[in-house]
Amino acid sequence: MHGSHPALSACRFAGIELRNRFALAPMTRVSATEDGRATREMAAYYETFAEGGFGLLITEGTYTDTAFSQGYLHQPGITDEAQAAAWRPVVDRAHAAGARVVLQLMHAGAVAQGNRFRDRAVGPSAVRPLGEQLTKYRGGGRWPVPLEMTRRQIAEAVHGFAAAAARARDAGFDGVEIHAANGYLLDQFLTPYTNLRTDAYGGGVEERTRLVREVTAEVKGATGPGFPVGVRLSQGKINDPSWRWPGGDDEARAVFTAAAAAGADYLHIAGSGRDWSPHGPTLPGLARAVTGLPVIANGGLHEDAVARRVLDERHADVLAIGTGALANPDLPRRVVTGAVRASFDPRLLEPLATLDNARSHANA
Repeated sequence: MHGSHPALSACRFAGIELRNRFALAPMTRVSATEDGRATREMAAYYETFAEGGFGLLITEGTYTDTAFSQGYLHQPGITDEAQAAAWRPVVDRAHAAGARVVLQLMHAGAVAQGNRFRDRAVGPSAVRPLGEQLTKYRGGGRWPVPLEMTRRQIAEAVHGFAAAAARARDAGFDGVEIHAANGYLLDQFLTPYTNLRTDAYGGGVEERTRLVREVTAEVKGATGPGFPVGVRLSQGKINDPSWRWPGGDDEARAVFTAAAAAGADYLHIAGSGRDWSPHGPTLPGLARAVTGLPVIANGGLHEDAVARRVLDERHADVLAIGTGALANPDLPRRVVTGAVRASFDPRLLEPLATLDNARSHANA
């Protein structure tokens, strides 16, 4: 990569002015206080990427209510004014370093493995999640069988997203991103084998997309015009990475269209890296073509050839970088200068994916 790289061009993305097309991908770091407040260490962590030249920062998934949304111990939340106020230094330091910052809103649903408000998880249906809990996020053993959500609990979850989004707007964030990917609650409703409901939230694609549509519309209504709302979608899940939509491109079109029709200002297609091929269509490209919305692509985009192709062929508008950013917090600056980039060290996320663990390896 060098100074002429297409990702270095400034752009207006979903109403947000970005200095370039490099975004920090949302990554769970479980380093907030026990009661869900962002810390000074977290503000410094995000500031590092802003100072490293990233145009957009997308925060880690942040829980939205004091019922069932929390997924991990020491996960940050935005359920009250104290938690919202704790995010302000993150926003201020990112802005001071020239980056824009979007808060990701997350409800863990059935794959919650640490919730200080509830001792049971909920999901669309009482289906035990595949696999085992994630040790890097302080979990262990098989997932418990969740409770099937009542209509009242679904309404409570929708309200939580909307109220959290309004707090994020008031805390100075440049937008919010609804996490409907990676096997968390909204994705559980989208997925046939975790959603066995026979009411208006289960069945065909239209019914399975209903919760995504309701959350998106309520978040848009709560935050008002001019405040960008994105929706992150994926096929693979934290506990089932190889899963794909059974309806293929037709189902993808239906899901993308549902989010767009409900008011999404952009789509973030996660885990695209496993789907890149030398030629032909991609899921981010399909999302962009079907909806006309700007799109963030994620997965393998720290690789120069892939990143150039995605932007040059207009599969996406912005590149979200995850582990490549952890290895190179100054990746955009290295692109400008042509500096060598470091390889990702998995020990940064082991045995726990915390900032303390990352610092200990960096200082080793």
